[in-house]
Amino acid sequence: MEKVNVTMTAEEQAQFEAFKKQQEKEAAAKRRKENRAAYAQIVDEQIAAAIPELRELSAKIKEVKATVFGNFEEVLKMKAEVMGLTQEGQRSHTFTHSNGNLRLTLGVNTIDGYRDTVEDGITMVKQYIQSLAVDDNSRALVNTVLRLLSRDQQGNIKASRVLQLRKMADETGNEQFIEGVKIIEESYQPATTKQFIRAEYKDDKGTWKIVPLSVTDVE
Repeated sequence: MEKVNVTMTAEEQAQFEAFKKQQEKEAAAKRRKENRAAYAQIVDEQIAAAIPELRELSAKIKEVKATVFGNFEEVLKMKAEVMGLTQEGQRSHTFTHSNGNLRLTLGVNTIDGYRDTVEDGITMVKQYIQSLAVDDNSRALVNTVLRLLSRDQQGNIKASRVLQLRKMADETGNEQFIEGVKIIEESYQPATTKQFIRAEYKDDKGTWKIVPLSVTDVE
């Protein structure tokens, strides 16, 4: 095909260049729109494929969890009979295989909670502790004890700290301190959340390894 040379004025050349730029801009915008549409379609396809599989996995985990807890109901009863123990207050049970290479822990998560009477106990403890602050050394001790009464994000005192307070109270022998801690202990009313299972095994080097049972833990 014979090439045709077209002569344009400066104004016509400028208009032609502007026209070409506009066309290129519109073409680029069209490509971006098509790419966004393709991206959205791929996302939809992958979500539609992943969710059913994850729901199936979740249902399977739920089924296995229920089976394991069901199978161990009789074991827990036998444990109570054989060991002469009650299951009240025990929130987890650990079982180790006789070969020493397998270990299973069944339990329930709890959140520390207290009845309103806990405030009376806290007040009694604080009054006694603050009365001891007579010099720098005693003030440091007072601050340490008061930190044990600090609350978590839910506004509760950690049960482990109450145990430390009990030990301190018994060591002092002070009736007000002991009574205050006793009230705190009697106010304890933990709330159970969800049952959990922790499965472990020993690898070839004899190191305990946790079996990952959540999507987050699996690598």
